[in-house]
Amino acid sequence: MFRKILIANRGEIACRVIDSARRLGVATVAVYSDADRDARHVAMADEAVNIGGPAPADSYLRGDAIIAAARATGAQGIHPGYGFLSENPDFVEAVEAAGLIFIGPSAKAIRAMGLKDAAKALMEEAGVPVVPGYHGAGQDPEDLAAEASKVGYPVLIKAVAGGGGKGMRKVFAPKEFAAALESAQGEARTAFGNPAVLIEKFVEKPRHIEVQVFGDGTDAVHLFERDCSLQRRHQKVIEEAPAPGMTDEMRVAMGAAAVRAAQAIGYSGAGTIEFIVDASEGLRADRFWFMEMNTRLQVEHPVTEAITGVDLVEWQLRVASGEALPARQEDLSIRGHAFEARLYAEDVPAGFLPATGTLTHLEFAPGCRADTGVRAGDTISPWYDPMIAKIVTHGPTRAAALQQMTRALGETRVTGSVTNLAFLGALTRHAGFARGDVDTGLIERDLDALTAVPEASVQEISAAVLAAAGLWEGGARLAGVTLWAPLTRRILLRQEGAEVGALLSVTGADGAMIEVAGQRVAAERRGDGWWLDGAKAPALVSAGGQIHVFGAGNAWAFAPVDPLERGAEAGAGGDVTLSPMPGLVKSVFVAAGQSVSAGDRLCVLEAMKMEHTLTAARDGVVAEVLAAAGAQVEAGAALVRLEEEA
Repeated sequence: MFRKILIANRGEIACRVIDSARRLGVATVAVYSDADRDARHVAMADEAVNIGGPAPADSYLRGDAIIAAARATGAQGIHPGYGFLSENPDFVEAVEAAGLIFIGPSAKAIRAMGLKDAAKALMEEAGVPVVPGYHGAGQDPEDLAAEASKVGYPVLIKAVAGGGGKGMRKVFAPKEFAAALESAQGEARTAFGNPAVLIEKFVEKPRHIEVQVFGDGTDAVHLFERDCSLQRRHQKVIEEAPAPGMTDEMRVAMGAAAVRAAQAIGYSGAGTIEFIVDASEGLRADRFWFMEMNTRLQVEHPVTEAITGVDLVEWQLRVASGEALPARQEDLSIRGHAFEARLYAEDVPAGFLPATGTLTHLEFAPGCRADTGVRAGDTISPWYDPMIAKIVTHGPTRAAALQQMTRALGETRVTGSVTNLAFLGALTRHAGFARGDVDTGLIERDLDALTAVPEASVQEISAAVLAAAGLWEGGARLAGVTLWAPLTRRILLRQEGAEVGALLSVTGADGAMIEVAGQRVAAERRGDGWWLDGAKAPALVSAGGQIHVFGAGNAWAFAPVDPLERGAEAGAGGDVTLSPMPGLVKSVFVAAGQSVSAGDRLCVLEAMKMEHTLTAARDGVVAEVLAAAGAQVEAGAALVRLEEEA
């Protein structure tokens, strides 16, 4: 076993590798960019080395700097994680030339699977079923159009060096082919520097089912399948294992095909064979075809670990250090069901745009597995993938695991950035997904319903009102409210640019009545917190000047409106300064006929045991003073009026 390894990656996968290495007694070295100086993976590792600027090209893609860091720290091997240099055969060769061990497959195996067309030809030779199509070297547009006609429409144009949905176009009729081809080739040239494409039969009701394989360079086993059909724009959203509706016959056939694929290239380490499945007539052993092989650990590997009890990173370290496969095929079995949801900082209503921000609060539900590379206080950087965490649940049945996922997402608390948390929760409650009726088009078909933003209920608004009034924690501050006169106070909140008003009436040391939009909510403070109309109040976090209320997998952010600021805003450009709240006029500084400038003091109002100075909203001349010192005024009472502007 290794004594020390270096992890050539960042974020949650670097933390994940450190966890397994630590359990095995293996010391770890982290590498980091200038942007990641204070990152979680840096704090977790035994040593850390800076390798350059924040851009990946200046740091995490600098193979020479990573190898130099490994040698300088005495690391024996380099674990690539996924992404960055994990599938770069030149980097593998450079690692080995430096006398180090690459914890993954050989450069030869990576190259064999690096181009989709060559990989498909190799798989055909190995007896692995491949999608009907054209995988040849010829790229003449007319020849490609002819091949598409042979395959039969609809077809899929795919970049041979592609990934992530780039360089991919669906074509439903011959007249659309030329324009789609030009578009796909242009995108492929930009993304991969290679415009070559292949043509495949487009599967009408496709499911994306992949098989986890593991080899030691001689032998290989599979660790069953994962269903990754829940996708948007070819990006996986929620994965699960095993695949719903899978038959024993098909599982055996897919597993055997995946093992043949791994053995055909002498594969060593963890890898994934991805298949496209035609689910139009259910899952059938003659309706799955090889798509590609990922020659690395996958993002969704935790669901396989959950149902098999295998630590795949441990297996990677053991095999790379010279051990044979840790288990035989007959030793492996499926236990229960697991889901993984990818929690991202992204603006779903804006079209799933990546988002940034500093996480002011981050809390995961008890009982779930949360693989994360960030903590509260960390910043989601624009330089890297905006993943916050992978949330994983496991249960004895699919229904039980899905119910746990719904609850886990509902109890996850994130503030400081917009996220896809509510979207994920909506997916887990989708009736078709709950039935296991999934395919890669499910999200797009129901996108409007899945991304609809529900309005906050009166209970959720009431929770925010209690927090804005300083009563959420209860105690002495709640008892002290009885000193108010009158006992009813207006609370203003701002949500999504709109103002929400509420009336808060304290009914005793442990109770209050809240009126929102004509509805009354009875609030009671008990030993475990607030209860609203006899039910426990929703969870709430105050951070970054906002009140975040969580309920049923959704989150709403409310900003308390300072009544004085609102009073100034209301009077800005107008003639009358209003009292923002009930109070006592302590002092008046102006008289009728007096000239004032914007910002000049007009009067002092005493309210809530504090003095508040009200100022002129604009330049002008005082026309009338409407309240004298010593007067008790209500909220909204006119105090000072300026002459109308010419």
